[in-house]
Amino acid sequence: MNNNIKSLRFKKNPFHTRIKIEMITLKDRNYSLREDRDRYFFPDEWKAFHDCLKKKQELTFDFLINTGARINECRNVRIGDIDFERNSIVFRWTKTRNKDGTRKIRTIPISPQFAKYLKKVAHDLGLKDNDFFPILSTPAANIAMKKALQEAEIPDWKMFSVHNVRKTLETWLIALDVDSMKVIKHFGHGLAMALKHYVSPDVFGWEDKDMIRDIIGDLYREVRR
Repeated sequence: MNNNIKSLRFKKNPFHTRIKIEMITLKDRNYSLREDRDRYFFPDEWKAFHDCLKKKQELTFDFLINTGARINECRNVRIGDIDFERNSIVFRWTKTRNKDGTRKIRTIPISPQFAKYLKKVAHDLGLKDNDFFPILSTPAANIAMKKALQEAEIPDWKMFSVHNVRKTLETWLIALDVDSMKVIKHFGHGLAMALKHYVSPDVFGWEDKDMIRDIIGDLYREVRR
C-alpha cells in the first residue's frame, strides 16, 4: 500500500480527533488509560495492520477477528472443538458462568473460509484433536498489536488492545445488517450491551463493506435463492 495514500485515509478517521491517553504507574510499571474504549478498526486499517504482523502472530489475530471471542477463549480452543463440516466452534473456557459456577459453553458459527483456514493450520502444524491452537499470550498479543499498528502508521495506535478486535467484529456485523439476536448470541452478552455498542451502518460505505466481507468471509451472510 502506498504510504502517502494510507496516511491520508487514516487521518480522515473521526476517532483520531479525540485521542487522549493518561499514563499511570503501578508497582514500578507504566500503564496507559484510554479515555475512549469503543475504538474499532475500519477495514482498510485492519488490512494495513494485518500486513504488518509477523507470520507467527497472524493466527492469533485471524482467530480474534473471525470469531469476536476473547483472547483467553481462543487460547483454550482445541482442534476437536471445531466442526469443520458444519463450520462451528465450541468455546469451553468462557467469561460467563452457570449458577453452579461452571463456565458456560458457547458455540458459534464461523465462515467456511475460516474453517478451511483452521483446518490447514492444524494439518500444517500436525495438531491432533486434543491439541490447542498456538495463540499468543495476552501480553505478547498486545505488544505485537502496538508494534504492527505503529508500522501501519495508524495515528491513534495507543487506543488499541486485543479487546478492540472483539468490538470490531461486533461493529462490522451490525454494519452488515446481521440480525441483532444473532449478534447477541454470538458475543454472549445481553441486549443492553449490544445497544451500547450499536453504530449506524452508515458509518461504512459500500467499499468498506466489501472489504469487511473480504476479511470475514461468509460469516452470517444470507444465501439468496
